[in-house]
Amino acid sequence: MATEIVVPALGESVTEATVAQWMKSVGDPIAVDDPLVELETDKVTLEVYASAAGTLGEIRVEQGETVEVGAVLGLINEGGAAAQAKPSPSKAEAPAQEKAPEKAPEKAAAPEPAPKPAAAESLAPAVRKLVEENGLEPSAIPASGKDGRLTKGDVLSFLERRRPDEARSAEPKPAATPTEARPAPSPPPSPPPSPTGGAREERVRMTRLRKRIAERLKQAQNTAAMLTTFNEVDMSNIMAVRSQFKDSFEKKHGVKLGFMSFFVKACIVALKEIPAVNAEIDGDDIVYKNHYDIGVAVGTEQGLVVPVVRDADRMSFAEIEAEITELGRKARDGKLTIDELTGGTFTISNGGVYGSLMSTPILNPPQSGILGMHKSQMRPVAVDGKVEIRPMMYLALSYDHRVIDGREAVTFLVRVKECLEDPQRILLEM
Repeated sequence: MATEIVVPALGESVTEATVAQWMKSVGDPIAVDDPLVELETDKVTLEVYASAAGTLGEIRVEQGETVEVGAVLGLINEGGAAAQAKPSPSKAEAPAQEKAPEKAPEKAAAPEPAPKPAAAESLAPAVRKLVEENGLEPSAIPASGKDGRLTKGDVLSFLERRRPDEARSAEPKPAATPTEARPAPSPPPSPPPSPTGGAREERVRMTRLRKRIAERLKQAQNTAAMLTTFNEVDMSNIMAVRSQFKDSFEKKHGVKLGFMSFFVKACIVALKEIPAVNAEIDGDDIVYKNHYDIGVAVGTEQGLVVPVVRDADRMSFAEIEAEITELGRKARDGKLTIDELTGGTFTISNGGVYGSLMSTPILNPPQSGILGMHKSQMRPVAVDGKVEIRPMMYLALSYDHRVIDGREAVTFLVRVKECLEDPQRILLEM
């Protein structure tokens, strides 16, 4: 009896996903709760686990294909034998081996044909079909799948690279004449190979997460009247506080004291004074939020995600730092849930970790404001009539002018600057 591997519920408003990769091959042994396949939605990446023990008998949906909730991805067979679409070489050769004694001695002693490479036996059905139709040798195709598995994309890329070579070899060549005395002119030099030694171009299908990011960013540009205002902040006092208390803070709370908790707290002080920055448009209404769920942008290999720190106004510095650290780890591991990615009221994006000195962040719909942090850099500034070298950081606030007036945007950013330059204001909410 076989157990179906089914696409689970993916979260509210999410109805389909893309198969990112299979973690098991046909015939592999499986234990209960083993991760089998990784699915990618437009918000999160999740793993499907085995509900029964046995072996992976069939893969019905290949990597890169789209599936809906409830679709069958494959089958788990009970016991140690995996069902395969075609008989294995051992079964196919069994009759020939039984008849071997009846053949002439010299034929019996003849060497058996070399078996197919092991890689061909473990190919997924769609990949095997493509290889056989084009008469390809699997071992000659560079594989990029997990554990060296050959994917459908690998085969298609190999075919695309092979076509120009076949076309050149198929061109008719002029017949040589007796009067030819000179050698044929050498062909024009071919384009230099790429530095990596591979194809000069590579076409890769956008991931579902990347497509979703593109849609939301374009939506923000198309729907919001987006403007950006800038200011700069002297980071001297925050750096002094952090340097003085970072060791005792980590010893007491078990988490490092970073800059993000200061920025979250400073933004909450400013949001309480300028509630329009914490609002959003819903049809013909403006919805003012009396809670402060702060999104913190995290860059991952798959793309930018914005997990949310819930009720950050009720949290201590240590709680904020611990929550941001945990959400960042889950983001990089692809373990964020739908709830952790939705419902933010305001976002903070730190381009400074990549060395950015100045940028214009794009709104995270339906929010009306986003604060952009940048690299802290030593610069000469005027302090009490004297030029001093201070660690300065540019701040950028992008906002939806349909909700937030210029006066409110500038005032918000000034309050953030004041709280950061004098951290006591954060404790007093001034």
